[in-house]
Amino acid sequence: MGAGVRVVRTEAELRREVGHGSVFVPTMGALHEGHASLMRIARHQARRSGAAKCVVSVFVNPTQFTESEDFAAYPKTLDADLAVCAREGIDAVFVPAVEEVYPRGVDVRIPTLPAVATEPGLEDRFRPGHFAGVCQVVLRLFEMVRPVAAVFGEKDWQQLQVVRTMVGQEHLDIDIVSGPTIRDSDGLALSSRNVRLGPDERRIALALFRALRAAGARSDPAGAEAAMRGAMQTADVQIEYAVVRDAETLGPLRVSRTCRALVAGRVGKVRLIDNAGWPMEGTG
Repeated sequence: MGAGVRVVRTEAELRREVGHGSVFVPTMGALHEGHASLMRIARHQARRSGAAKCVVSVFVNPTQFTESEDFAAYPKTLDADLAVCAREGIDAVFVPAVEEVYPRGVDVRIPTLPAVATEPGLEDRFRPGHFAGVCQVVLRLFEMVRPVAAVFGEKDWQQLQVVRTMVGQEHLDIDIVSGPTIRDSDGLALSSRNVRLGPDERRIALALFRALRAAGARSDPAGAEAAMRGAMQTADVQIEYAVVRDAETLGPLRVSRTCRALVAGRVGKVRLIDNAGWPMEGTG
């Protein structure tokens, strides 16, 4: 297991085998081509910054799940994950136990949550407590890995903005680098949750990308939001949100600021999210 890539399981081993100053890709495993693309960005970033190594973590963080059945259902595919990391030339894969990340008797700090984690009414509304868990584990992993840069995917757009803002609030000298959403040929954003979609559900799930394309063809935010909701309702997606927001704060739109269209909904028992720049390039 893990041929061609070094597996480390403790902070002490991480210090010994990797040191500090790496480029880091935190994941919860169940790796797919989207994660692989982040690893390639990490390798490029390492070459640019002179970082010694690239590190990927595989840790399913229990504190960021709000539904116990979702945590239990999250796929765990370590052997396949290690093969992906080996193929992409990752130097070390950090696979800590829960007790290593959250030692018994030690209060692992939850940083002050930025406004983008609590006020937009998006993931913060539908997954209460989620970003407290995200910020807690990301800060803890940063303390353990001590990277110079970390790579996050744009598919979890609100999470990306939360992490960027938290790093600033905590005065961490870590460059947060983003990687674009990777999609299947039909437009469905790659997600570890996609494996839980049956054939009919997968066809329904394509409505999220159709919604973003419909929004991108509209020049007014209200019309874009109506178009997104219409596309999702037609496909019988259970809508949680379909909005156009300021890309950085996820608050109300501001003049001369970039914007983002964001959607979330349930297809059967599977919750899916997606987003794209607005207006969307290549539409209209």
